Amino acid sequence: MSDYVVDVKRSARLANGAVGRAICRDGARRRFDSRADAEAWAAELSTRAEGTVWIRAADPADQSPADGYLVARAGQPRLDGAYDKRRRRLNPPGFDQSGLERYERDPS
Repeated sequence: MSDYVVDVKRSARLANGAVGRAICRDGARRRFDSRADAEAWAAELSTRAEGTVWIRAADPADQSPADGYLVARAGQPRLDGAYDKRRRRLNPPGFDQSGLERYERDPS
């Protein structure tokens, strides 16, 4: 008898290609004999593709039939050029900055 139900969340599908293939093959809800079995499945999916996924317990107040969710952390946005973009916006090319040195603070 299956007594641990896992729903696959969108974050897991986006982060791990093996999860997407499992969804197409078996659906977005999986049944396991125990949470340990569900965690073993998540660990196997994590080794088959990039993106770590894991089982998170469902909130006790959750009304869905799921006991847990297969989830992944969303990627961090890249902000590498954010400072340069702001600097370019505030000081566009061709902006004449001559004469501004008189407004610089005295280092003493």
